[in-house]
Amino acid sequence: MASFYDHLSPEDVTTLDRLALLLIELRESRAALLARHATDSEETLLEKIRRGELPEHPAYEDYLGAKVIHATREAIRADLREYLLRIGEP
Repeated sequence: MASFYDHLSPEDVTTLDRLALLLIELRESRAALLARHATDSEETLLEKIRRGELPEHPAYEDYLGAKVIHATREAIRADLREYLLRIGEP
């Protein structure tokens, strides 16, 4: 059975593997930040801060960190999509 990686150069395989690992690490880091406050989204975390259920510090810093991680992850995913389209062209 053919593998997705069969037609890729070693450099492309390395790049894809590194990007995939980075996406996983970012996902886990975001989840850890949110879990500190028993939330699963930035919006929920911010709402808990606004209602006074969580102290502003360090909850707001974790909120900002989770937002940055999420945005970074989305940017990498978009770059990865473009990369896959580019290397998939004959």
